[in-house]
Amino acid sequence: MNWVFEPGEDIDLDEDDVRVRPNPKGSRPRTKRRPDTQDLPVGMVLQVHLARYRVLMDDGTVVLATLAKELRADGCVTGDRVALDGDVSGKKDALARIVRIEPRSSVLTRSSEETEYQQTIVANADQLVIVMAAANPEPKPRLVDRYLVAAFNAGLHPILVLTKSDLADPSEFISNFEGFDLTIITMNKDQEDISELESVLDGHTSVFVGHSGVGKTTLINRLNPGYQRAVGDVNEVTGKGKHTSSSALALRFKDGWIIDTPGIRTFGLMGIEPKNLLKGFKDLSLAAEDCPRDCSHLLDAPDCALDEKTKTGDLSALRLDSYRRLVEFLKR
Repeated sequence: MNWVFEPGEDIDLDEDDVRVRPNPKGSRPRTKRRPDTQDLPVGMVLQVHLARYRVLMDDGTVVLATLAKELRADGCVTGDRVALDGDVSGKKDALARIVRIEPRSSVLTRSSEETEYQQTIVANADQLVIVMAAANPEPKPRLVDRYLVAAFNAGLHPILVLTKSDLADPSEFISNFEGFDLTIITMNKDQEDISELESVLDGHTSVFVGHSGVGKTTLINRLNPGYQRAVGDVNEVTGKGKHTSSSALALRFKDGWIIDTPGIRTFGLMGIEPKNLLKGFKDLSLAAEDCPRDCSHLLDAPDCALDEKTKTGDLSALRLDSYRRLVEFLKR
């Protein structure tokens, strides 16, 4: 029906004169209201593989879950504390849904060497365990520097575990890291007592990193007897017959956790700001509050309070040199 009105003509219309197009079949009006997730059960992500998340619930049940669509942009990683909706029975073929990620205490990230895209590897850890061999393969101090940058940027305490110390004296290698807030533990092939390492891991969430041949997997097997990254373990999570070696896996250890990161042998450092490294040097960070605004804290920085305080003996010159070495490493 079409209407034509003349100028000045009175218009008298009611609702019967208006045609309203019905909604398409099956459509529903949009709403900004979202489901309340505050009372949902919570757990910790143990492993992520092919968009499937294995979650240990606080009641001890292990649940397989997917990630809610609205959370996919942020992502979810091993170590995350998450709230689940749906079937959390843990029964075969049951599938829940992660609908909330709790605030993180820390994130360990890496980037591609070609881009500054940051990939989060692990959440809520507080220690980074760097496994390096004293010999066969030869230890690489610059690789340890790279790990230290990643640890300090994430706010994690670094622990250097030197294996195979029976093959070579690690003293000279260890001297490269004087001045760092770094726990160092040496081990040999036939060593039965690993209580020193166990004591620094107990009560913490520790991420293990190290390249092939240094004995990282063997060490984790000793800490968690029977641990193997076999195909069957991954089948339970994904139903696939092939495991992905880059999938971080959390394992219970006494009153803490150890997280194995196979395939993560190094960290791209692009996008990391030198000022973030000060988190690993608390004494320097506190002293830097007296520096001029935007001070680089490097040798050529004018009026740097760190230099002044090393001259007076209030700061360790060795600690300052160690910090500057990592900053220079970032600039390469």
